[in-house]
Amino acid sequence: MAMKKKSIWVFGDYRNYYQNRVTLQLIARAVDLAREISAEVCAVVVGHDLEEWIWEYTSHGANRILAIDHPSLTSYSTEHYLALMEKLARERDPDIILIGATDFGREFAPRLAKRLKTGLSADCVALDITPDGLLVQTAPSFGGNMLAEIVTEHHRPQMATVRPGTFREIPHDNTRTAVVERLPLPAHLTAPRVRLVEYERAAQKEHTIENATVMVCGGRGMGNKKNFRKLDELARLLGGDVGATRPVVFSGWAGHESLVGQAGKHIKPKILFSFGISGAIQHTAGLGEADFIVAINKNPQATMMKMADVAVVADAGDWLNHLIRELKKRIRE
Repeated sequence: MAMKKKSIWVFGDYRNYYQNRVTLQLIARAVDLAREISAEVCAVVVGHDLEEWIWEYTSHGANRILAIDHPSLTSYSTEHYLALMEKLARERDPDIILIGATDFGREFAPRLAKRLKTGLSADCVALDITPDGLLVQTAPSFGGNMLAEIVTEHHRPQMATVRPGTFREIPHDNTRTAVVERLPLPAHLTAPRVRLVEYERAAQKEHTIENATVMVCGGRGMGNKKNFRKLDELARLLGGDVGATRPVVFSGWAGHESLVGQAGKHIKPKILFSFGISGAIQHTAGLGEADFIVAINKNPQATMMKMADVAVVADAGDWLNHLIRELKKRIRE
C-alpha cells in the first residue's frame, strides 16, 4: 500500500488581501517546512469568484489548491466555512493546518481545532520542525514574558495561528504551477443559523505597521508622552510609521495598534529607528527581518544597541530633535 503524501494546509483568507498578506506569508513558511518533511503545500480557499486567489496562491508557492466556489459562499459564514473545512480535513487528513492570527483566524481556528479534536497554538511567532518531523509552534506565554515551544505529539492535524508579519512572503512568480481541485459545494450543507444582512467597510483604513518600509519605534527612554509624540513628526518626514514598546502602550503614550513585539505586531521594515528602547525580548521578538537598524540610547550596553547596524550613544529625545531639524533643513534646501 502506497503511503499517503504528507501535506501542510494554509487557509486562504483573502478578504482584506491588499492590506493583510498573512496567507502569502504562511505559504512561504509552509514551503520551507514542507522541504523538511517531504510534504506538499496546499492552500484551501472558500468563497465565490476565486480565480484571482487561486492564481495568487499558486504564484506564491502553493503546490495544490483546494477551492470551493459557490455564490452562497460570497459572504463569510462561520458555520459554513467551519463545516466545509472540517469535512475536507477529515477526508484528506492533513498533517498541519496554518491559519493567520487575524480577527477571522482567532474566531475560526479554535472552533476548527475543537471539531477536529486536536490542539491549537495561538499567535505563534515561529514555526520549525523537530528531527522526528513534529511541528514546533513557538508562542508567547505568561503575558508575553516567555516564549513556549509547543508540539502536538498524539493528535492530527497539528494546528497553529501565526501573527501577520512574522514571515516574509515568496516573490510572485506567474510561471509557477499547482494542481487545482475545484470541489463542489456539498448538497447536505445545513443553512447557517446566523445570516448576514448587510455590511460596510470602515471609513478609516486599517493600521498596517507590519507592511511599513520605514519604522520609527520608541520606548520608555523617550521620557514622557509629549516627547514620544515627536516620533510622529519624524515618521511623517521619512514617510514611515510609528511603533511602541509594551511599557509605552501601558503608559498610554501610544495605542495598542502601535505595539511591536510578542504581544503586538511583527514588523519587517527596510530601516528601523529605535529611540530609547533597551531591547527586552518582548519587543525584539517582533522586529522580524528589519534590514537595517539605527538605535539611539544612553546605555551602550543595551540589547537594542548590540542588535543595531548603527548605534548612537545619546539622549533619545535630544537626538530626535536634532534629526528632525536636519531633515527639515534639507527639505527646505
